[in-house]
Amino acid sequence: MKWFWILILLPLLSISQKRNVKLVDSTSYYIQLANFNKKNNNYKFALVFSQKAINYANQKNDTKGKALSLFSLGTTYFELHKIADAIDTFTKSIEQFSSLKPSPEQALCYFNLGLCYLNIEEYSKAENYFDNAESIYKAVKIDASETLKLQKGILYKNKGQIDLASNLFNEIISKPDVEDIFKTKAEALHQLGTIEEKLNRNNLAINYLNRALILSNKDKNFDQKSKILFDLSLAYDKLLDVNKSHLYLKQHLNLKDSLANLANNKLGAIDYEDFKENERMKTIEQMSKENEAQQKASKFAKLISILAIALISILSLLSLSLYKNNIIRNKSNILLKEKNNELIIAKEKAEKASQARSEFLSTVSHELRTPLNAINGITHLLLEEHPKQSQMHYLNSLKFSGNYLLTFINEILEINRIESSNIEIEYIDLCIKQLLGNIQSSMSDLATKNNNKFTLKIDDNIPDTLIGDPTKLSQIFMNLINNALKFTHNGEVKVITKLLSFDEENALIHFEVTDTGIGIPEEKIVSVFDSFSQGSIEINRKYGGTGLGLTIVKKLIELLGGEIKLYSKVGVGSTFMFDLKMAISKNELVIEKPKLYNNDVLKGQNVLIVEDNKINQMITKKMLENKGMKCQIIDNGEESISIIKAENEFDLVLMDVHLPGINGTIATEEIRKFNKKLPIIALTAISLNENREMLLAYGMTDVITKPFEPDNFYRIIAKNLTEA
Repeated sequence: MKWFWILILLPLLSISQKRNVKLVDSTSYYIQLANFNKKNNNYKFALVFSQKAINYANQKNDTKGKALSLFSLGTTYFELHKIADAIDTFTKSIEQFSSLKPSPEQALCYFNLGLCYLNIEEYSKAENYFDNAESIYKAVKIDASETLKLQKGILYKNKGQIDLASNLFNEIISKPDVEDIFKTKAEALHQLGTIEEKLNRNNLAINYLNRALILSNKDKNFDQKSKILFDLSLAYDKLLDVNKSHLYLKQHLNLKDSLANLANNKLGAIDYEDFKENERMKTIEQMSKENEAQQKASKFAKLISILAIALISILSLLSLSLYKNNIIRNKSNILLKEKNNELIIAKEKAEKASQARSEFLSTVSHELRTPLNAINGITHLLLEEHPKQSQMHYLNSLKFSGNYLLTFINEILEINRIESSNIEIEYIDLCIKQLLGNIQSSMSDLATKNNNKFTLKIDDNIPDTLIGDPTKLSQIFMNLINNALKFTHNGEVKVITKLLSFDEENALIHFEVTDTGIGIPEEKIVSVFDSFSQGSIEINRKYGGTGLGLTIVKKLIELLGGEIKLYSKVGVGSTFMFDLKMAISKNELVIEKPKLYNNDVLKGQNVLIVEDNKINQMITKKMLENKGMKCQIIDNGEESISIIKAENEFDLVLMDVHLPGINGTIATEEIRKFNKKLPIIALTAISLNENREMLLAYGMTDVITKPFEPDNFYRIIAKNLTEA
């Protein structure tokens, strides 16, 4: 059944092959020998002659001959059920045909490749190759529509698209009973029968299958007939017609045995009359055996009759029970499908809503950075111009508010990154003692402000060098320790680490952050890790904060493979704890001291600012001029390329990423084509889909994030000028 469709389309090839062929030592001669052996089931010789045809075509540099030889080899592999080899060979054949004019042979090759992918249930590829075959047949004006419709119908049926499949099969069976489409029409009726059988419309299924059987007999297609008989047996069995089910099953088995015997005898083609005689003799022999058995069983006829009546009664009751159960099961299945569809729709809606929320928050966070850069930048410039003492309070308040808003935006962007899986974990060498020591130093002012004792207790058994993500660990501890110090006054905050277990490769480490602060009510412990949750409105008003810190902590710990736990009591304090499994590094950790810069490095340097926002132009220029640097401003990427190419007198470029026309990344790529050394620093209000590595990949040497933090701004510029 898997290969007889090839035989349906083979007559189409005769249109292009009506020519004189040299039958000695030629590609066509070897292909004919291969096909002859294939018909006689001598597949070993079929493979040999197909390969000889390929070799001969290669010697003669005959592209069409090679294409036809590969096609012949592919059909042999397909009949041997070596689908992977068949796909590879048909693909090579199509490559050869592609340099030739469209032909029926090329169309048939696409068709066979579609059959291969249909066989291995790769339906999209199969449909694509059937479409290619159809377009070529139309180009060469050959009608193969019925065969292609049949295969597409089978494809749609296997994919569960029953309505599409049924429409195609009905189009085929509506055609008149012409001899050359018997196989196609019989198979379409057969497929419709199996569809109706699956839908438990067994009477309709039997109608289609009987019509298919009649056409199959006319066409003498015994393999097809065997399968139709088997499906008829199943259909009658479902209708509880045991006699007819047994009759068709017996015919199926007899036919299957006959086909197997003929195949074993290496008969390439079956003579219809001989086959009918073979079946008739088998039937007579079986009937004589049945009569003999009936004669031997005559003494027990009465007993058998009684047992038969009892058995029929039991079967009737059982069938009735099965029928009722089947109705109940079908109703349950329909209900489950409906509920499942509802769940799928709800899931899709939830995913779309989550995606829309992430995109909205990311866009808002990104767009807020530009005006925030103006606020923080102008505040910094005013503070540097020695304002009046009465103005200092207002400017410091403005600076605090800007920093607070920036922290809030960064936390929203961080949550979006984590939830959108747009965050990667680093695996680099780190030292826990050094990491926590640096955090302790950076937070000493906050501890002193609230009169808190801030201590570290680090287990000496923890390996000096571990492998992990120091940035994410720092985020976790900075958030937890900041909260502990903020909510504790005149108390103590402790960070404790313990080595739970280790082997040659990994260490399991326990971390705790404990405070003696205000504590968390028991009813709020479950929700404290939710976004924008701070226990109560009063706490938010008194202590401030965004309510996002613990959400980020929880998600980061889960990304690193841990789980955070919280124990808290109002008025006593809180303890946050988690365990992390970290790999042990065999390298010695090299501690890099932060590089300081000298203002003298900046003086007199010529900087090109590529920025389209007027306020940002003013702030950036003023900040650079305050350090004695010379500036020139360009507001688009195209002009920046031209001026750098023409003048080439700049020591450094500050390139905004988002520009009108071509953006900063494309402009940088173009500049790198003629200038590899000029430092180009990206200025970006970094968004959800941007990261440092992506910007560096375009040729930028460093990244400064908006809003600028002045010291970091000058430090990065000085570093790139020094290394240039």
